[in-house]
Parts: sequence; C-alpha cells; structure tokens
Amino acid sequence: MLIRTPEEDIKYVLYTEEQIQKRVAELGQELGEKFRDKTPLMICVLRGASFFFTDLCRQMKCHMNIDFISASSYFSGTKSSGTVRLVKDSSIDMTDRHLVLVEDIIDSGLTLQYLERLFETRKPASITTVAFLDKDVKKPNRNGVDYRGFVIPDEFVVGYGLDYADYYRNLPYIGVLKEECYQ
Repeated sequence: MLIRTPEEDIKYVLYTEEQIQKRVAELGQELGEKFRDKTPLMICVLRGASFFFTDLCRQMKCHMNIDFISASSYFSGTKSSGTVRLVKDSSIDMTDRHLVLVEDIIDSGLTLQYLERLFETRKPASITTVAFLDKDVKKPNRNGVDYRGFVIPDEFVVGYGLDYADYYRNLPYIGVLKEECYQ
C-alpha cells in the first residue's frame, strides 16, 4: 500500500498561506467597519468555512455573536447534486439582526441561495453574504456574493477547510487537487 502525504496529491498551489491571511485581514477590516455599530450575527456554514470563519471573525474589530449551521449540496462528490440539505439549523433568533452568512466556496450558488431564502423568512434587518472562494463560472440563476476572498478558476480545490471526502481540510493553503485523487 502506497502512503502519500496530502501535499503529494496537490497539482499546484493556487493561494499560499500568506496570501490567504492577507486577504482575510482585508475582508475582516472591511466587515468590521461596516458592522462597527451593529453587533452582527456571524453564521458559519460548516464544515468547509470553519477555518475562514474563525480567522475572519478575529480580524473584525466589532462586537458580534456567532452561530453555526450545516448545509450541503455535494454529498461527497466533486460537483453539486442540485439539492440542498440542511443538516444543522441556527439556534438564535434572527429577527431584526444583521446576519453575516459565511461560506467556504460558491460554485453553483445553490446552497447560498437556499440559505438566503430560508433566513429571509426569519425577518432579519439585513443579510450580508461572504464567501472565501467564488468560482468563475456562468450558471443560470446564480446570485452574486457581497464579499469574496478570491475568484478562482473552475477547478476542484482543497485546503484551508475545503475538502474532498473529508481529507485535505488541514492544508494551510488552497491547492488544486490532482484528478487521479477523485476519479
């Protein structure tokens, strides 16, 4: 049995740890200014966004509350299934709150669209969407995101919380996964 390191499965590094930290600091500063007097409810979409979410919240210089939800449209594949499943819902009343919905990656946009519609029914004061990565793809009915870390090519990426079959989340960078690892 061949035992490889996760790094050996990476075709190339798209964004380094340093580039990621610099961009997260910039986003944190922007969001901290926007919500300085509002005490936003920061909502992390688990599990992929957890690394980004934690670093982003640390960079925001404002009061906030945090919560976690779990939703997915992938179900262990490399492409969206076309259906969103809400696994864990928020436990905090969202009425008249400024929500900041933090996602790891926007591909089809289906999960983000589903969550925005769901949370709009809960009567928040506002919903701001933040995605660490936004794939440069043209899809029908794909909504934009308010804040994004990086726009990336349409390739399968892992690292910094993003996974394939629950592996690679711990890589400190964003890398393109070799195709032989998921085919």
